[in-house]
Amino acid sequence: MRAAVLYGTAGSLVLTALVAAPAGGDPLRPGGPAAAAETRGVALAAEQAGKEGIRFGSCPKEEGLPAGLQCGTVTVPLDYAHPDGQKIKLTVSRVKATGKGPAKGTVARQGALVYNPGGPGASGMAFPLVGYLPGWKRIAAAYDLVGYAPRGVERSAPLSCQDPRRFPQGPSAAPEHPSERYKNERVAQAKAYARGCAKRAGNRLRHYHSLNNARDLDVLRAALGERRLTFMGASYGTYFGALYATMFPSHVRRMVFDSAVNPAPEQVWYRNNLAQSAAFEGRWADFRAWMARHHETYGLGDSAETVQKSYDRARARLDAEPAGGKVGPGQLKGTFLQATYYDDYWPSRAQALSAYLQGDPKPLVRLAGPHPEAAAGQENAGAVYTAVECNDAPWPTDWRVWNRDNTRLARTAPFETWDNVWMNLPCAFWPAPRQRPLDVRTGPGELAQTLILAAERDAATPYDGALELHRRLSGSVLVTERDAGTHGLAGGPNPCVNSYLEAYLLEGVLPGRRAACSPRPEPEPTEPGDRTFEGQAARSLR
Repeated sequence: MRAAVLYGTAGSLVLTALVAAPAGGDPLRPGGPAAAAETRGVALAAEQAGKEGIRFGSCPKEEGLPAGLQCGTVTVPLDYAHPDGQKIKLTVSRVKATGKGPAKGTVARQGALVYNPGGPGASGMAFPLVGYLPGWKRIAAAYDLVGYAPRGVERSAPLSCQDPRRFPQGPSAAPEHPSERYKNERVAQAKAYARGCAKRAGNRLRHYHSLNNARDLDVLRAALGERRLTFMGASYGTYFGALYATMFPSHVRRMVFDSAVNPAPEQVWYRNNLAQSAAFEGRWADFRAWMARHHETYGLGDSAETVQKSYDRARARLDAEPAGGKVGPGQLKGTFLQATYYDDYWPSRAQALSAYLQGDPKPLVRLAGPHPEAAAGQENAGAVYTAVECNDAPWPTDWRVWNRDNTRLARTAPFETWDNVWMNLPCAFWPAPRQRPLDVRTGPGELAQTLILAAERDAATPYDGALELHRRLSGSVLVTERDAGTHGLAGGPNPCVNSYLEAYLLEGVLPGRRAACSPRPEPEPTEPGDRTFEGQAARSLR
């Protein structure tokens, strides 16, 4: 699943069957001697972590975190089948529960709330800062807020697939219907990238996958001194959270799945990416319709179709002459893709497009231009994303399969289809062994009740995924934000959603099997020159 950096509008898609054998050999099946060894390895690692705990102290300067946070590390095996072998350290952050209740009262501590923002490749080290926001005060009073960087991310045994100095900074192309020559160039780049991952990571590469992320989470639980885990995962974090719930159901206290990935084994990950590309087309249509409703402000067209023509005109102009020498069609696409994740980005993107077409490229360059200082972090995040998704499951190894399926899809969903292909294509040529996706499923009474939050028009994790996870986890409750599409709901501007979240985390109270909330208000348009705050605080845990 492509994440912001990271339904039905495209119609049904007949998929070509996946090639059974991945590039790295036969898929590794769950069960058998290796799985038994890994299960023993997790138990041994968790026991040791429980004895050692985490020594929290001041955060290192390289974390770039304020003084209010504490940092530490937890040690996990690189390979759980060999727990006495090579070890790696995962960085962890914490703000302790304040215990402050209303009217100077006190609140009992309920333990640690561990958070993962998704990706794969995203770090949760900054998560505890949400405790300083007004909307999180009650949760921060009862819980230690704990974030961490999963294996491979940032300083947690960092993974790299190419020299960050060679990380692409633009300008770049982004054809919605690429030529055969362009496709061949991208295939060659994908092969080179996969080779680079193998060369730079060596034998470690095979151990970066979702099953190990779930195992690491259990070791972290033990290191925090928690008998049972309270966890909130967003986006990809819901997937390995669901793996954890399946693998360690008795270790779960409370679990929130915010914007759920479809965990069905046959969807992981090739078909999930096709479904995501189809959903982005619908969300792009929502954004264009909003711009059309505010034609008087932006002048981009009074219908979704005429707004598309304005966008296409800008794309063609950038292809001929990149803005500021830095922003081409690829950078334009990237910054507008962000708006299909978060609708509070809509005003700034519409304003930048309007200004550019009227002769002022500065707002667009500010939003979409490269940031060389961030190249190392971006390269690392991309490497972890690729390794986890490629290692997790079989992928088609024949380029003709990718070409056929995505050529079909792009006829009705051109906005993001091919860019999603290029993001994931190294998996066709992946040199490491593949895992077989676990059949996420719990029976009645096996798992504590869990909470799933989903927006009906979310494109990054289409709503069908929430329905599938709800079906697979017995006792789960699904809360839907109707007619909304922002990715990541917890702690956002919808008080109805937040009330369900607080009732669950603070009191263990849930509604019936399903509940619904009205959508958040649409963003208001901004006038030229208004650099409105884009809701970073509300999205600080996405």
